[in-house]
Amino acid sequence: MGFYEKLKTLFDDGTLNGKTVKQIFTLLGAVKGFEKDAVRDVLLKLEKDCVIFDDGGRYVLFEEARLVKGTIRGHEKGYAFLVPENARFSDFFIPPHATNGALHGDEVYVKPVVGTRGSSDEAEVVRIIKRKTRVVGTYQAEMTFGFVVPDERGYSVDIFVPFKAAHGAVTGDKVVVNLVKFPFDKNPEGEITEILGKKFDMGAEERSIVAAKGIPDVFPEKVMEYVRSRRYGKTVDCEGREDFRDELTVTVDGADARDLDDAISLKMLDNGHFLLGVHIADVSYYVPEGCVVDKEALRRSTSVYFPDTVIPMLPRELCNGICSLNEGEDRLTLSCIMEVDEGGNVVDRRITEGVIRSDRRLTYDAVDAIVEGDSELCEKYADVLPLITNMCTLAKILIAKRDKRGSVDLDVKEASIVVDARGEISITPLFRTLSHRIIEEFMILANETVAEFVRYTEIPFLYRVHERPSEDKLADFTAYLKNLGINARWGANGVHPRDFSALLTRLEGTPLFSLVNKVMLRSMSKAKYFPENLGHFGLASDSYCHFTSPIRRYPDLVVHRAIKHMLNGQVGEWVDKYEPAIYDIAKITSECERRADEAERDVDDLFKAKYMKKHIGEEFEGVVSGVTSFGVFVELPNTVEGLIKLDTLPPGSYDFDKSTFTLASKKLSFKLGEMVRIMVAGVDFANRKVEFIFINKP
Repeated sequence: MGFYEKLKTLFDDGTLNGKTVKQIFTLLGAVKGFEKDAVRDVLLKLEKDCVIFDDGGRYVLFEEARLVKGTIRGHEKGYAFLVPENARFSDFFIPPHATNGALHGDEVYVKPVVGTRGSSDEAEVVRIIKRKTRVVGTYQAEMTFGFVVPDERGYSVDIFVPFKAAHGAVTGDKVVVNLVKFPFDKNPEGEITEILGKKFDMGAEERSIVAAKGIPDVFPEKVMEYVRSRRYGKTVDCEGREDFRDELTVTVDGADARDLDDAISLKMLDNGHFLLGVHIADVSYYVPEGCVVDKEALRRSTSVYFPDTVIPMLPRELCNGICSLNEGEDRLTLSCIMEVDEGGNVVDRRITEGVIRSDRRLTYDAVDAIVEGDSELCEKYADVLPLITNMCTLAKILIAKRDKRGSVDLDVKEASIVVDARGEISITPLFRTLSHRIIEEFMILANETVAEFVRYTEIPFLYRVHERPSEDKLADFTAYLKNLGINARWGANGVHPRDFSALLTRLEGTPLFSLVNKVMLRSMSKAKYFPENLGHFGLASDSYCHFTSPIRRYPDLVVHRAIKHMLNGQVGEWVDKYEPAIYDIAKITSECERRADEAERDVDDLFKAKYMKKHIGEEFEGVVSGVTSFGVFVELPNTVEGLIKLDTLPPGSYDFDKSTFTLASKKLSFKLGEMVRIMVAGVDFANRKVEFIFINKP
């Protein structure tokens, strides 16, 4: 055992924990100068890993010092917040003087402190564990140096770039800069590693968002070499698989979808039950554990979808080719076959490795039109009309069952952003139609059935968990509702999903419905992947997993592998491989999902800003979606949100009442849910913001 390992062990077992440096010298028998120097060197290394030199002059384990680990989320005004790694902690506020050199995105340890006003949610940074070294921004050249203004507003400082480190960048370039020095009392120093294009160019701005989030957008050559070496054709190996090719099977997706994960078969049994088959692309057959494609897929963890492009998790030869359940082509699947009774209960199920040949590639629009009786489409798809009728019947049964158990059917307004071949943008609200609900219900049922299948085996597994809202968030949401004049009462044992569901039902058809949807979503915990079954609050489900999209989500691929090991009698092998790794996989996939969501929102905002630029000077009606001390946010029917700045409002002395979320002068007031008429004043393209001017109240 080395000297470092020896001291670490002595801290872990309590021998050195809480001791001063002199006491440590004595306990270790370090008398001579070189012996003490050796001890000091190891203590410095341990300070980076597991101990802290506290205010009392003692070396204490991090756990003993009650430190909290997390990531810094900065603010342009200099203060910051800590997002704790452990979800049981709420965010901590960090004043400017307590950041101690930590910057936005850094991984740190903080020490909770009592704030100047007696608050308990304040902290100071005591250790920077890992720096965020990759930043995206706009380069500005000076005479003998330059600097980069970061895109992320969490950075309160610019990045100093020596002239020789600019590598050809000129003023106005969007760049990636690698931070190399962090002087305590000066701006961080960096070196430009990539020039993305010009500021305000759509392509450069979009690439900047991708780069800022650290999303890999090019497959390494070794991955592509692996894929090319496999020479995937159209024929598949069906040996040992259940053959579903004679079953009437369809896929239902968006018209522009290219990676088709799931197919449906459905028929009626003599006992009046439904036999539902959810057939999912068997990606695990083509992506062996540990191969270069698998490692790259974990690094990405999810496909990322933008209005004009997709960054796939897998190379296109897989996601659009041999894995995609294309019409008329034999494809390998992992199939979940469920017998469902008249009440929507799964009374029997089996999961099997299969092979299918999709008979029809249906779109959501086509299914909706067929259900509504479009004669032309009914004739075109006459062969699948009975199937679609049965799909509608079963979906309505499943919807009613979920409603009864209290599943929260959030209907937050989303945008459909379409970019045509000429680059023209159109934005309309995205509505969930019956066809969307049919597929959604079948996928939810399959995900629950698979999770239930694995639940009692206690093998390493990735559940999709959604914990109930924390007491603090629930209290904030209750106060928010009260300020809107909505009296919400929860049960003695805390909120139940059906409480939220009933609330939304009460507000349906009112201007407050969309707003409460949004705030309700924010009050909930973030769904994540986790090796322990904690249930799914939003779906009111006892156990849930992601099984249905392995082409675009890595957790689904892990779930498939776990099931196949069970089916093939290889549980022991699975446990040995994944028990040490499953928590890390859960963390990686949850974090990658979060960054993908953030990137998709940012790119959507970018396209919304460009779209609204051509509407500057035009008037629209919208609903007040946010009220602050600095202005009023208004959401238009097409989902675009903009800010009416305080200084552009009609003259008057405005007071902001935080308790009622009201901004008011003697003559004019604004509150959530009100309709207002605005004019588009301008677009802050760099920050992806739209600015409005108040006209009147309709």
